[in-house]
Amino acid sequence: MVDFELDKRLATDSLPVTDLALGRVRLMNDRRFPWLLLVPRRPGCVEVLDLDDADQERLWTEIRLLAEALRAISAPDKLNIAALGNQVAQLHVHVIARFRNDAAWPAPIWGVGKPEPYPDEGQALIERLTAQLG
Repeated sequence: MVDFELDKRLATDSLPVTDLALGRVRLMNDRRFPWLLLVPRRPGCVEVLDLDDADQERLWTEIRLLAEALRAISAPDKLNIAALGNQVAQLHVHVIARFRNDAAWPAPIWGVGKPEPYPDEGQALIERLTAQLG
């Protein structure tokens, strides 16, 4: 998509994984939480409702794909899926593997401690995710 540009904050805080039919997949660069972002490559989208019907269906399909991949790789106690956009307006969906012993459980992860970047830019996890996503 020629007009699509990833929000600078999302680009800074995350690592590239792959592109799916609709969305760009990014790994948040915080090894405390296995945490994916799915960003539809549609310029100007802020809300899910900004997508046409076909893209809304595709978005849910891709969210399920990411959730299943995280569950297979991480075996979390819970998966959190959210599209908040309070700080970054560009439409993006968080898919987060949560564990009863993680630093934020049972509260939301936002604002808890300082991010701990992945060593070697998360390459091992990115490779596992890419393989799981097919």
